[in-house]
Amino acid sequence: MATEGLVPITRAYLARYYDKYPLPPLPDAATALADRLRAISAALALAAAAPITPDEELLEKEANGIPAHKIDENLWKNREQMEEILLLLNKCRRPVRLQQRSTAEDTETFIILDDVETKLKDMLKKLEQFQIKNADNVFNTVMTYMPQDFRGTLIRQQRERSERNKQAEVDALVNAGGSIRDRYALLWKQQMDRRVQLAQLGSATGVYKTLVRYLVGVPQVLLDFIRQINDDNGPMEEQRERYGPALYTLTKLVLAIRLYLHVSLARYGQRKIEKDDIAVLQQAVVIYTEEFEKFTEFIGEVFVNAPFFISAEDAGAESRNNDDYKETIIPAGKTHEVILSVEAVNSYIAWDFSLQQGALNMVLDIGFHVEYISPSGQKTLILPYRRYEADQGNFCTVSAGSYKLVWDNSYSSFFKKSLRYKVDAVPPVVAPSEPAAEP
Repeated sequence: MATEGLVPITRAYLARYYDKYPLPPLPDAATALADRLRAISAALALAAAAPITPDEELLEKEANGIPAHKIDENLWKNREQMEEILLLLNKCRRPVRLQQRSTAEDTETFIILDDVETKLKDMLKKLEQFQIKNADNVFNTVMTYMPQDFRGTLIRQQRERSERNKQAEVDALVNAGGSIRDRYALLWKQQMDRRVQLAQLGSATGVYKTLVRYLVGVPQVLLDFIRQINDDNGPMEEQRERYGPALYTLTKLVLAIRLYLHVSLARYGQRKIEKDDIAVLQQAVVIYTEEFEKFTEFIGEVFVNAPFFISAEDAGAESRNNDDYKETIIPAGKTHEVILSVEAVNSYIAWDFSLQQGALNMVLDIGFHVEYISPSGQKTLILPYRRYEADQGNFCTVSAGSYKLVWDNSYSSFFKKSLRYKVDAVPPVVAPSEPAAEP
């Protein structure tokens, strides 16, 4: 694909693409079962003469409300609700009377809840894998435009550290007693942070202000699209209007399932679950898990084939595997110096060098060290002097400023050295407020 052949990725352009992927309609039962479960829940709360709790009131309001508009926000909401349901269905948390299974009716209900638990566990795992795969696809597409050398490796490592930092933040919340709702609020915030960073890539702002210099060959139409990716009325609104309603229906269904289980299990000591009611629950869970799996498979295919997933190869960008290498001759008794400027802490100073073989096939080496130069001119040794035939390395900076890389041939009285090298200051790809993990 030639870059010149690409056209702007507008909403109208995406509409023509989505015309190729019509979403099969959900069965009418999806809406009907959600309505039925909400009605049963309301009747149970009244019949059991147990006042509705604040948590149930909040859940009832959410189940009767309008789901979030963004598709990925709904995916996170479904994941949250599945976890909440699985917590309710944990065998140790079920009503004592139900755990004892003293009657055939209790035993049957217990087995049905086990089946519900199994289906939702399986769907939750599939959703998690789906989200991980999509995130990797986005990042890997961006990485095709990056230098395919130590700099690209560093950028990839920084992303991995950033994700570990995010997970550590989630773990800290959980260890402090945070609820599932709290955890998913944080997860969604982190997801929006990723989306904001992606939009910044399109406009070369934020954390990508300096990193964008690596993005050689990125089609302008792709950058323009990425810049608008979070806009409510941007090109992605077409996807939301096409595929959102089906997902919103599934979101309301899983909320209704959770509401029913919450109300019925909380009142199990006063009123057992009716056979007709448990049959409605079973049918709802079957419809929900089957249709949700179909939806994720469908939207995954739409996503991976989308016209905004343009790799460097597809765009006709030239390979950057061996660019930026320089060669110089260092005479006997002399040094060669390169100064790199660093604008932000947590940048990486990186190098890759080797000596060219001499005419006499002698084994040659050269001294190498790195210094930090403060704004006042004070020097601090960062990497101690050592002699190498070749080396590739890096370190994370703790201060902005200048870093001097020195190749030292001063110890040689007779032999010049032919040096081939590549160096760079790789900027951080995490937000400034996000701490850098230890390497």
